[in-house]
Parts: sequence; structure tokens; C-alpha cells
Amino acid sequence: MGKCVIFCSAEFDALVQPLAAEDFVIAADGGLRHTEKLGVVPNEILGDFDSLGFTPEGANVFPVEKDDTDSMLAVRRGLALGYREFLLYGSVDGPRLDHTVANFQTLQFLSDHGAVGYLIGRDTIITVVKNGSVAFPAESRGILSVFCMGPDARGVTERGLYYALEDAVLTSGFPLGASNHFTGREAEVSVKNGSLLLLWDRRNGFPSR
Repeated sequence: MGKCVIFCSAEFDALVQPLAAEDFVIAADGGLRHTEKLGVVPNEILGDFDSLGFTPEGANVFPVEKDDTDSMLAVRRGLALGYREFLLYGSVDGPRLDHTVANFQTLQFLSDHGAVGYLIGRDTIITVVKNGSVAFPAESRGILSVFCMGPDARGVTERGLYYALEDAVLTSGFPLGASNHFTGREAEVSVKNGSLLLLWDRRNGFPSR
């Protein structure tokens, strides 16, 4: 099975990797503008369309007054179809900071449901790691920031980075993991119990998990 690729309303410059034939593409509200610009025909269009400003033909329309953001609607749809890896383009650099924070929580929702998600913006890729690890190749460059999501994250280890951690505890009340650096070595971040929010330069692509 391929990935569920969701186009949201915020900005981004280009795809990190080409779409595969087996990927399922969802345009969430204003994300339809991105698919049209890229020449991509989405498998599904959904949302309340307050951002797009009109209702596209054949769209799955939801009321504005609802519990889910359009991104969450798309994520729920992908999970229902059986997808377990999600790329959310245009999910970071929008005019609404509250929607960016909501997308952080959407990453946690995916992790809680046994899936993996990535937010992709103009310059940054973001993911959540829950009770697991990610690894970056030696050619990775720039900053990697790591934050606790929710209750204390225990057994946090960061290796191959400028600032090392070994079996540490990160809390949501102190930003100890901000602004670490790649060093030209293979890098790994892991957590035994809890969730971590990771942010890095999108030119490094996706880590292995």
C-alpha cells in the first residue's frame, strides 16, 4: 500500500518526493489549489470549503461547525481506507498559528492510531515519534529540534548530534531539546515511553523508522 498524501491550505514550495501510482491523494479544502498547480488529480476532495471559497464538483462537503479540522477529516479518511503513512503538504506555514498547533496534535492522533505522519512546509518537516525511534543519514545538515508531546517522555536518547542525550526525561514544561545540530554523522533519536515532536530542515527529506 502507498501513502496517503494530503494537500492542506497553507504554503509549500514543492514535493519532497514524487507521488507514486499507489498513493491516495486527498485535497483538503484550499489544498485543491495546490493539486491544480501541480497538475495532480486528487482521489478525493473534502472539507467545509471556507478557505477555498467555493464548493468543487464531486467534493465531500462537511459543515463549518464541526469538531474536526479539514486536515483531521482527511487523516480520518485515510485511516479508514487502511493507510498507515501520511504526508501532509501545506500544513505548517499558513496564516493561522492555531491550525499549525492543531496539526501537531493531528500527528499525535496518527501515532496513537498506529500510523506515521509528516507535516511538510516550505522549509520544515515535522513528525511525532511515539515509543520508537528515527534515524537520519550522515549527510543531514542543519538543526533538529525535539520536544516532548504531552506527559513526560522517558528514556529519550539522542546520538550522533551536537548535544547528546542518553536515557533522559523530556517534559512539556521546558524546551531542552530545541536547536540541536546534525554533525555529519548518522543520527538517531529514540524514546522508550512517550511521544516526541521532531522538526528539521526539509532538504534532509524523511528519516528511516
